[in-house]
Amino acid sequence: MSNNQRLTEQEIKGMFDRISNWGRWGKDDQRGALNYISDAKRQAAARLVKTGEAVSMALPLATAPAPDNPTPVTHLMIQSGYDAHLLSPPFTADYLGINTHGYANTHLDALCHIIWNGRMYNGFEASEVGSSGARKLAVDVARDGVIGRGVLLDIPALRDVPWLENDQRIYPDELDAAVRHHRVTIEEGDVLMVRTGRARRRKARGGWSPEEGLAGLDAACLPWLHERKIAVLGSDGVSDAMPFGYDEPWLSIHTCAIVMMGVHLIDNMDLDAAAERAKALGRYEFQFVMAPLIVRHGTASPVNPIALF
Repeated sequence: MSNNQRLTEQEIKGMFDRISNWGRWGKDDQRGALNYISDAKRQAAARLVKTGEAVSMALPLATAPAPDNPTPVTHLMIQSGYDAHLLSPPFTADYLGINTHGYANTHLDALCHIIWNGRMYNGFEASEVGSSGARKLAVDVARDGVIGRGVLLDIPALRDVPWLENDQRIYPDELDAAVRHHRVTIEEGDVLMVRTGRARRRKARGGWSPEEGLAGLDAACLPWLHERKIAVLGSDGVSDAMPFGYDEPWLSIHTCAIVMMGVHLIDNMDLDAAAERAKALGRYEFQFVMAPLIVRHGTASPVNPIALF
């Protein structure tokens, strides 16, 4: 079968157990593929810093309603500068309320975020997530940060287009082609980011409902990702190509990567600036640094991933 051929729904479900990491790090493990990032790998990633340039790969918190942002971030001022002179000492202050998931804000999905057949990663019961949050697999397993080797695969650059259109999918052959084009390798413990150009398209044309489609990875990429033992997967979309295109309304990359492989996902990144610097410097690998908020029992955290060149 060609690496560019879509799988059937049964073929996708059939691969889940074959690419599972359940039990790999013990029956009680809650870190999943973050275990691939060893101290030695963090140390090696630090040696990738040559120029010292730091580039954010996050979107600003989305406070304005939009077709892809039905629950905008609430940003309230609880003390303005207008009457601050009446206070001792004078100060200003604000308050934020945020839906940590969705399609508008850059966030890290915890391993408790997706459920498959009543189970989460490593076989934990879905009932471990209750009204007070997650007792297992919460986002604070990454409290010490995600620091390692980052690799960016820029698919629009490979295709020589500004962005991928909403009905376009990425297959394993194209991931291989991007690796060759960028003269980079994918190694165990890498943080892999796949750019579709969504952020650039949104800046040019405005937001759109994800129901209209999002470019992303086809389910056929799942064995490719598993074989390379990546630690984290990020995208300027949600990694999955949408709409999924099968009878069941589920996202195969999210479901299999999070539940079966234990791979945390970063959704809604802005990879434009990092892609520009990578092209200018001629290298698509860098030190990746990200410090999620310590949200106890949380299913996600807003994040600001940084590429250090």
